[in-house]
Parts: sequence; structure tokens; C-alpha cells
Amino acid sequence: MSGIRVLAGTRKGAFILTSDGKRKNWKVEGPHFAGWEIYHMKGSPVDPDRIYASQTSAWFGQIIQRSDDGGKSWNTPGGGPATNPQGMSMGESNKFVYDGVPGTHQWYDGTQHPWEFKRVWHLENHVYAGVEDAALFQSKDGGGTWQELSGLRKHDTGPKWQPGAGGMCLHTILLDQKNPERISVAISAAGAFRSDDGGQTWKPINRGLHSQYIPDPLAEVGHCVHRIAMHPSRPNTLFMQKHWDVMRSDDAGDSWREVSGNLPSDFGFPIDVHAHEPETIYVVPIKSDSEHFPPDGKLRVYRSRSGGNEWEQLTKGLPQRDCYVNVLRDAMSVDSLDPCGIYFGTTGGQVYASADGGDSWKPIVRDLPAVLSVEVQTLK
Repeated sequence: MSGIRVLAGTRKGAFILTSDGKRKNWKVEGPHFAGWEIYHMKGSPVDPDRIYASQTSAWFGQIIQRSDDGGKSWNTPGGGPATNPQGMSMGESNKFVYDGVPGTHQWYDGTQHPWEFKRVWHLENHVYAGVEDAALFQSKDGGGTWQELSGLRKHDTGPKWQPGAGGMCLHTILLDQKNPERISVAISAAGAFRSDDGGQTWKPINRGLHSQYIPDPLAEVGHCVHRIAMHPSRPNTLFMQKHWDVMRSDDAGDSWREVSGNLPSDFGFPIDVHAHEPETIYVVPIKSDSEHFPPDGKLRVYRSRSGGNEWEQLTKGLPQRDCYVNVLRDAMSVDSLDPCGIYFGTTGGQVYASADGGDSWKPIVRDLPAVLSVEVQTLK
């Protein structure tokens, strides 16, 4: 029987939750790297035993950790086995190299625009990393060294990028399985960008976005995109949760239209797509950009089976009073079982799961540190 591994990155460590294909009983392992911020964890798509974790602290810096046995043990690629937090440093491993310069300090590009390497926000398919300040990296040696795809950071619009409330982070990386040369990314607060040549050159893909709090609401860049999602079978159809507005594109981001419809609030962070239904999408609305909690104190996931505009609230098993948690941009994921499982984590430390596409929910763990990210591996 297939199994499920849920990877939860939190403010104070990493947790691994496992279950069989019935998804009723869960085993909780962790915390790994207790006390460290784990911004993101990602399993390899080709090796179910390999997991990567983005581990960071203001004192010790940024480290990529890797496990080759499903999380039982960890190592810093190129740097040997993981030790306790006080013994960790970037050293000669996990180098992030910007045009030949290790990214461990502030530097300036040709326009004297300051950039600073702070943390890895998102890992994708074991070869890409999105970082703050916004840049995209690729690794060809299992995470030991990372080389920048510098065409993005050096785009003509780069000097106009500004940090969102969470920093100037590259938080979304989408890979087109039908066209390996196509990569789409999202940056807060610059917008979405696409490369059609493997990351060498890039173009903004923000036409149709409207952001009322920037000088030009229809500007080419400057939009605070919170998250983008797509179904692998339909890479030209993208769904976006923006700083206000849920958006849809059917031309790989060349143009966007709003599909917020009857949502109680069109502000939120995560968005994801059902594993088997490309027109079924999920969001978690919160009240506003200053009040990061569910409207009316009721935790509700909203599902659209029509690709947007028409939304239904999903509440069974979720708290419907006095709930003031948030769900962050990387804290929702889906599995590939049938029926599809949906998972999300909250800043209150709960991880909720639905084994029936969202019809009902249950907490599979409570009282973790604030959950920063949730990723799912389907195990054969």
C-alpha cells in the first residue's frame, strides 16, 4: 500500500509525519534541527529517500541539509554529517556563488544596487533554490554547491524590485514538465517572471495584475505575488494568490484575469491545485493585509471546481470560532493518491489533513512551532 510523508518546516525545527495510504493514523518524528528555522523542505522526485531542508538562523547563517534515508540521518552536502546547531557553519559546504562570489555577505551589482544573501525560501526538484534577496540558484551536485542563474537578478527591472513585508524573497519555482527549458518564478514584491531558455533570460509576466498601493497600479513589476500554482498536465494554466486578488492565466502568465468571485476575502497566501482535477483549486482567505487571521475567526479552506470565480467553503473538522491563525504561502500541499489528499499548516502549530479532497479535515499534529512550509511525498 502506498504511504504518505508530510514534511513540515517550522520556526523551531523540522518535523516528518508519516502514514499509510489510508491516511488515518500518523507517526510524528522530530524536531530535526531543533531551534532552527526550517523555511522549506522538499523531497526528491526521483529518489523517495532523499529530502532537502533549508535551515537558517540569524547567528549561524544558511545551510542546506540533505537526508538520503527519509529523514533518519542528515548531512550538509559537501560538508559531512550534520552536528548540533552550535557546531554548524556554512564553511566550505553549501556555497551559493553569485558570478564567482560566495553569497555570504552584501555585494553590489553593476548599478550599485545592494543585494544581500539572507536565506533560502524555497527548494524545488532537488536542483533549484529561491533565495532572499531575490535570486535563483541551481545545483548539479546534490546541494553541495549552487550557481546563480544570474539573468534573473540582472534583469533590467531589477533595480525596481522592492521587498514585501516578509522580505524580497523568491518563494515560488514552477517547472514545466512538458518543456524543461521553461521556468516560472514569483518574487515578493516584484511579481512573476518566466524563462523559456532554462534560466538564461527572463521576462516579467504580470500583465493584468493591478496593485493599488504602488505608484503605477499596472506597472510591469512591483506587484506583491504571494504564490503561484499549476497542474503538471496543464502548464500553461497558472493560478495566483496575490496581495489582494486570486488570479488565473491560460497563456503561461502572459496575461492574467481575476477569479476571486465569491470569496469572503481575496487576501491570502497559499494556493494549490488538486492532483487529478486541473480545474480544482484551493485557497485559505484571511481577513486583510494587516489582520492576518481568518474572517470572523473561522478557519475555512475554499475550493473552486471551475478554476475560480465560484467558490465553496470547506469547514468540516476545522475550528469555526475564536481561531486567529494564519496559513503561510508555502504551507499547503497535495498528495497524488485517489482520492487526493490536501494538507496545510498554521502559525498556531497545527497541521491539518483531508483525505477526501477537502470535504473533511482533521489535525494530524497539534502544538508544533509556527509552521512555515508543508510538502508531501507519496511513497510507493
